[in-house]
Amino acid sequence: MTPAARVQAAIELLDAVIAAARDRGAPADRLISDYFRQRRYAGSKDRRAVRELVYDAVRLCGPVPPSGRAAMLAVAERDPAVRGLFDGSVHGPAPVGDGEGPAPVGLAPEWLVAELARSDIEGAEATALLDRAPLDLRVNTLKADRATISLPAEPQPTAAPQGLRLPPGTAVEQWHAYREGLVEVQDTGSQLACLAVGARPGETVIDLCAGAGGKTLALAAAMENRGVLLACDTDRGRLSRLPPRAARAGAGIIESRLIDPGREPEMLTDFAGAADAVLVDAPCSGTGTWRRNPEARWRLTPAQLAAYADTQARLLGIAAPLVKPGGRLIFVTCSVLDAEGAGQVDRFLAENAGWTSDRLDLPLGKPRGKGWRLSPFHDGTDGFFIARLSRA
Repeated sequence: MTPAARVQAAIELLDAVIAAARDRGAPADRLISDYFRQRRYAGSKDRRAVRELVYDAVRLCGPVPPSGRAAMLAVAERDPAVRGLFDGSVHGPAPVGDGEGPAPVGLAPEWLVAELARSDIEGAEATALLDRAPLDLRVNTLKADRATISLPAEPQPTAAPQGLRLPPGTAVEQWHAYREGLVEVQDTGSQLACLAVGARPGETVIDLCAGAGGKTLALAAAMENRGVLLACDTDRGRLSRLPPRAARAGAGIIESRLIDPGREPEMLTDFAGAADAVLVDAPCSGTGTWRRNPEARWRLTPAQLAAYADTQARLLGIAAPLVKPGGRLIFVTCSVLDAEGAGQVDRFLAENAGWTSDRLDLPLGKPRGKGWRLSPFHDGTDGFFIARLSRA
């Protein structure tokens, strides 16, 4: 592909990403993979260059752009080399017409910028949400240890007890250590959220929103494969990915349970008042993961944010009766918004007598309300809110 053809490919992909954001379609990374699956002629350098152009434009444009061309013109405004490729050459973009302008740039839609500011996310703290994320690993202590593991690259240790950090794009899936379950890909912030659970060998622990089980696997390692570990979710597709991952990791104590939406209490009666710890890694806006999914800010609306908050409150209400007296409830969201963090904890404590918030002291982050917040700017992790609540 010529440089101009790469720009035109990025424009076509941006049109698809914009349409998917408006219609809640496939995420950008899947659209990019599908695009090049149908264009085998594009080499690895072409794919990498087009991908970088697409994500440069996505990160640059705060509101949803009117078109992929307008989004790429925003990039061209800041990069004369890209501007020069709007030359009308074969397979390249047409020249810039009179009165044709770039898409608006910025952090996010105005309402969301205001919501972030109300949560004290402004300035450098806010712009860091769109930095490129590193690749973090967790060494699986059921099979290995950070102090002795040998890997093809030389990662840097992170603040998590078994965390390692590599440059973005490192092909760890090709490593023997990954295929054999010695390491798992997991952001350091996510590892610290699991540390906050305080799971111990012999306990009964429930991961109520397990998804594909990244945090469940970390809990199994913390429990040294001893005790009861129940992984629940309402998404069959995501939960089905956990058993093979658990087998690879040697995590034999995990039991998966598919839950029908709306029937959670009924389908968990056998665990009522029995859990030492319940983790609620709740669905959320994902504002803390924009480094990996920057187009997510184009998808979010005020109504969706309110719906996430309602879901989180409902899940906390489902989780609380599962915790035995003296047990703990850990609430986690990958969001930096107070509506999905400190505000949720205040709401829960106001409505549930007999519960108190525990003081957390994690290696990274700082207190936020009655919980703890991690951010890309201060901590180099994804953005997370973490709270641990104890039942009297």
